[in-house]
Formats: sequence, structure tokens, C-alpha cells
Amino acid sequence: MSLTPPLSGSALSGSALSGSALSGSALSGSALSGSALSRFSAVPAATGLYDPANEHDACGLAMVATLRGTAGHDIITAALTALRSLEHRGAFGSDAGSGDGAGIVTQVPDAFFRAVAPFNLPKAGTYAVGTAFLPTDADERARIKESIGSLATEEGLTVLGWRELPTDPSQIGVLAAGVMPAFEQLFLTTIPAKPVQTGLEQRLDLDRRAFRLRKRAERELTVYFPSLSCRTLV
Repeated sequence: MSLTPPLSGSALSGSALSGSALSGSALSGSALSGSALSRFSAVPAATGLYDPANEHDACGLAMVATLRGTAGHDIITAALTALRSLEHRGAFGSDAGSGDGAGIVTQVPDAFFRAVAPFNLPKAGTYAVGTAFLPTDADERARIKESIGSLATEEGLTVLGWRELPTDPSQIGVLAAGVMPAFEQLFLTTIPAKPVQTGLEQRLDLDRRAFRLRKRAERELTVYFPSLSCRTLV
């Protein structure tokens, strides 16, 4: 179970609930053959009348926002309450603790990251962050992270560091635990920033580069990022 950062200005609770309100990556409900998520899926292969290509996702969502214009943990609390209320939309496995996953989208919690990241961060809006689903084998994970660093360099990005996420696997089912990845957050920035860029132009440039890196990591390294952005975090 992946623990959620505690700050945001708005939050979107999405997908169906599986076992707990903060399920990290239990079972996928769609056909994952050959995708970045396939290594973390317990969906069976096609056999007899069953074909995983016929599986379909069905999401429920709740939007939580405020008119006050400032971030606050109360928004996260409300979003998690909304997420738990979507439990009836979820599919459960045979062990009742595995399902099709759930999560929230928040603004990047800059103050929180400054308190917990084991490295220095540049000013808010000039770094991108996202959670990577990585191999559980330590040696393979190290190789993958090194390869992501190389791809980042090719995209004009530099890796600021990686943060291991606190998890609680005791909250998920046996099936989900069997395919659970290692969760680490990647922090990136552009180097050097173009002097002529405005703040908005710099953020747009960073997000474009981060998006390309995210998709290349998915296609070339089979590493999945739910998001990788300077604005939002899944």
C-alpha cells in the first residue's frame, strides 16, 4: 500500500477501491500483455473462452476543491473520505484484499517534499516528480534507475534524486502482494533553464520533457509512472 503525501490545494479521487483506501497497485483490470504494467499483473493469459483483451476498466471519480485558493491537508482528508465512499465501484479478487486499484491526484506537495526528501529541491514549479513502479529485485532496480537517468539526460533533464516510499503491504491481499512493485519517487529538473524563458514557459518545457521521459521509460524499460509532472502527482 503506497502512502499518500499530505498536502494539496485540490484533489481528485479516482478509480475503484481495492481492499483499502490507499491501494498501491493491486491487480489491473485491463489487458496488460506487453505493457509496462504486465510485470505487476496477475491477470491470467488467454485460455479457452477467456481472453484478457476483453477486460475493461470502469472508473468512479470524486472532485474535492476549495475556493480559498490555498493548499491544506483538510482537502486530502476529504478526498480520502470520498475515495473510501467509492468502494462499491470496485472489483475484488478471491482473497477480498485484492482489486483493481485506487488513488488520488493532488497538486505537488512542495512543503511536504522539502521536509522528507533526502536531497535539496529547487523552487516549486521548477522540478517534476512522479512515482515509479520498479522491480522488487535490488540489482534489477538499480539498473533500471540508471537507465532512467540516461534517458533523462537525453531529454535535457537531470535527476535530483530518488525517494523510497513508505508502504504497508499488510493492508493488501495475497494476490496483490504477489505482484506489488517497489515504489520510489523520481525528482527531475531541466538544466540549464533557458534565460529567456518565463516561469510559465519553464514549467511547460519541464512538463513536456518529463512526459517524453515517462513514455520512453514505459516503452523502452517497461517502467510505469502514473504521473510525472511539476504540477500534479498521482
